[in-house]
Amino acid sequence: MIGRALLASLLALHLAAAPAAAATVADDCNPKKGTIKLPATEPWAQKRLDIKSAWRLTRGAGVTVAVVDSGADYHPQVQISKIVDETHTGYRDCVGHGTAVSGIIGARYIAGVPFHGVAPDARLLMFKQSNKTDGVLTNLVNAINDAVDAKPDVINVSVRASDNPSLRAAIQRALDNDIVVVAAAGNITNQDDEAEPSYPAAYDGVLAVGAATPDGRRADSSNAVTPVGVLGPGADITAPWPGRSYMRGLQGTSFASPYVAGTAALVRARFPKLNQEQVRRRIIATADGTSGAGTGTGMVNPLLALTAVLPYEDANGPVVAEPPPTALPANAVAKVPPRDETAIGIAMAVGTGALMAMLAAGALVLLVPRGRQRGWRPGRAS
Repeated sequence: MIGRALLASLLALHLAAAPAAAATVADDCNPKKGTIKLPATEPWAQKRLDIKSAWRLTRGAGVTVAVVDSGADYHPQVQISKIVDETHTGYRDCVGHGTAVSGIIGARYIAGVPFHGVAPDARLLMFKQSNKTDGVLTNLVNAINDAVDAKPDVINVSVRASDNPSLRAAIQRALDNDIVVVAAAGNITNQDDEAEPSYPAAYDGVLAVGAATPDGRRADSSNAVTPVGVLGPGADITAPWPGRSYMRGLQGTSFASPYVAGTAALVRARFPKLNQEQVRRRIIATADGTSGAGTGTGMVNPLLALTAVLPYEDANGPVVAEPPPTALPANAVAKVPPRDETAIGIAMAVGTGALMAMLAAGALVLLVPRGRQRGWRPGRAS
């Protein structure tokens, strides 16, 4: 009950702070209703990735993630700092896609609410490129270029397109600006069709993401022709949805990609000195292991991506940011600090030395006067 009450309070605040709608709104902007108002249990993807364990090191604070998608609707857990509309039809999410992707990346953690994002403290930007799940190539390119201009740390593109010089140039511009680009590998809707690589996921330097099922295997619909780097949860996904609700049963690489983009945000927060290529290599190197074509190095592993010591990195290792402070509960008792054996040894040595010096000084006080009386002649035996 507390969680639901807090959810309602945050919703009111979010609506009050939300940007005003554009003058023009798409006529067909009517996303289907979410299936649930609040998840009853924690989604399998969150449990599988053990995201909360990674939060002991970072929750993504100080990192900005740009989402190139279908817009974002109001939701108490999804706080978008900026929305850029390339379609000139309003910021509204007419299909629910962008709201879900944004939520998977960085939905705020609310006690008592089972759903949360991978990097809940990351800052989210939305660049709306379509009122559909795909869109117009020109809008996609413009959205990516505008996202680059905003100087984010990570860009997520859960959109499938064909190879195009302008698209390739926009992605290269992002990489040249030290931005981690994460993209969906694409879905195969008809298994009889000959699959083709999906772009921008297939470009060099992009972290392409395939979809995995709860048992860890590649989903049948996940495009294995695209050169996949890692897998992310992409079957039976629960995520925030327009109408202040949640959609259950989402499928595809579109929803696998944001799990990896959220992981990239955590890595950039934990290792601020790593460049975009090093972040991509770290995520690929720390995945759970390959399991066939189209799986890359396997399921993304956020905790291992934040903790692994990689043999090909510098001997000193990447510079690590301080973990977030963890305040003790009011009724908690702080642990007794461990014995500092080194300090104890030094103290004992110093004390012993001081005692010996005092004894030597006392002996001199007694013996010097007697020596003077005898003229410093040796004493006689009795």
